[in-house]
Amino acid sequence: MSLPILHFAHANSYPAGTYGMFFEQLRRHYDVRALAMHAHNPRYPVDDGWRKLTRELVEELEKSYREPVILVGHSMGGILSLMAARKRPDLARCVVLLDSPVVAGWRAQLLRAAKFLRYESKRSPAMASVKRRNAWPDMEAAYQHYAAKAMFAAWPQRVLRDYVEHGIEPHEEGGVRLRFTREAETAVYRTIPHHLGCLTRRPYPVPIGFVGGTDSVECRLAGLDATRRLVGTHFRQIPGGHLFPMESPAAAAEAAHQMIAELLKRDARQN
Repeated sequence: MSLPILHFAHANSYPAGTYGMFFEQLRRHYDVRALAMHAHNPRYPVDDGWRKLTRELVEELEKSYREPVILVGHSMGGILSLMAARKRPDLARCVVLLDSPVVAGWRAQLLRAAKFLRYESKRSPAMASVKRRNAWPDMEAAYQHYAAKAMFAAWPQRVLRDYVEHGIEPHEEGGVRLRFTREAETAVYRTIPHHLGCLTRRPYPVPIGFVGGTDSVECRLAGLDATRRLVGTHFRQIPGGHLFPMESPAAAAEAAHQMIAELLKRDARQN
């Protein structure tokens, strides 16, 4: 018997190959597929609210599958999956958001105003990404650069190796460079959707669940009230930060699997 298809969408600046260990655990239960890298196809440029990135995901689902599939997304990928499911509910069985909080209410209004005024807080991730180091003499130098950073200390060595393998590429002028460009990463941060509150006021056409990290700074900044209203009882948090699928891939995969089972069971009861 064939396994149910799970389509995964990655976080900003982390190509799908970074999640190799996470995928390995999920493949015990699902046929895991993913677009290797979002935000780099010139047909779908990064725009305000990520509408064209959502269209890219919708068209990927349309051309790749003959039936609705399970959508799982981390951070940016979760929001893209959420918007794709609203636009085309016939393509999705359910959506699991991995540390993808919905920005709504006064926070969304502040975000909208900041974009309109082109104001950027010193704490904005775009301030870091715009000047992020993006070149090294070779792959090992890139690996050592990341291995020395506290942020990556919680990652298993293999996850970091996967990130370097899939996130760094040879450059035509010599050495290696970031595959997910810092320009694209910055553009994504500067265009975070501020309209999601209106998407969550109506009943969602497919079941939605949320799994977050207990120590996620992103969730703390975005707030979780709107997310809790959206998902209801389908809300979980596990130890870790915003990047918990990289920090604890086995625990993250198990939490995602449990959430999927819960959502599909609820959907079967309703139908």
